[in-house]
Amino acid sequence: MDLVNLTWDTLDLHTAQPFGIARWTHSVYPRTLVTLERGGVQGRGEAAPNAFYGETRGTVEAVLPLLATALEGVRDPWDWEGLHAAVTRVMPHDHPSVKCALEMAAVEWCAMLAGVPARHLLGLSDRPLPHSSYTVSLAELPEMRQRAREAVEAGQTILKVKLGTDRDEAILTALREELPHVTLRVDANAAWTRVQAKRMLDVLDAANAELLEQPLAADDLDGHAELRRTARVPLVADESLHHVRDVLSLARAFDGVNLKLAKLGGPLQALQALRLARAHGMQVMIGCMIESSLGIAAAAALAGSCDWADLDGALLLADDPFTGLHWQAGELAPPQGPGWGVTRRPE
Repeated sequence: MDLVNLTWDTLDLHTAQPFGIARWTHSVYPRTLVTLERGGVQGRGEAAPNAFYGETRGTVEAVLPLLATALEGVRDPWDWEGLHAAVTRVMPHDHPSVKCALEMAAVEWCAMLAGVPARHLLGLSDRPLPHSSYTVSLAELPEMRQRAREAVEAGQTILKVKLGTDRDEAILTALREELPHVTLRVDANAAWTRVQAKRMLDVLDAANAELLEQPLAADDLDGHAELRRTARVPLVADESLHHVRDVLSLARAFDGVNLKLAKLGGPLQALQALRLARAHGMQVMIGCMIESSLGIAAAAALAGSCDWADLDGALLLADDPFTGLHWQAGELAPPQGPGWGVTRRPE
């Protein structure tokens, strides 16, 4: 029986415009495409490292040869638990985007062999996906207003506004005045102090914000729990969620969680986190990094089971290397065809 073979190559994803959050602004996002092959069948995954979680392209490239060696004795891509154990033996400490890429590739390999969409292999339905938000990243206020206006003119109905500055009240107020009927979500990317967050609650209410994502530092669960007691807007954890096991501790401080495959270690881990969150009465957002349509397609497989979607990562690109996702404004159709349902564009 053929052994599993693992190969990879690098991608540089370029955003159409500089993408800014409270921590940084970038235009180029290094990614790694991982391919798992056995018996002429291939499965693909995308590693989307984030330095905030201790990963870079350098760390990805450093551990992939170790991972390839660890998989040399693996013969069965269907043995997802065995694959996970093999990965954990050689890199037990995080490297979530690498684990995500491998898990994506293993799931797609099985789906391709079975000739079914990956979501069907995972037991997930074809129910309509929640409309995705479209991100208005941090910039000077006139530019943010213009980007928001252009997004709505292009058909977007939900905007996710990046905040985390000393101008946040002015930004949110201006965008609401500019676009009185659009749904606004707010993401502070862990940049607010407790005092600032409390002050912003009235601003969020006045702007009729739908939700508030990660207002305080990732480790400040007490602060989030206190804020939650007075906030009318739902609080959603992002930076506070690193592992599936974190969901239980977050339930006392947040109303919901934002699941990102590249941060949790893959679609199987995200599915576990989703079910755990539901068991503890939490709402669920399916989110993403800046990723190609390959990474977004894997996240979209879970979207039909979530309350909110934030899957615009590929829409923000100038050079998406994959095709196959079909958008109508903020509505993403479930990918069709076997596996993740996307195809690599010709070079």
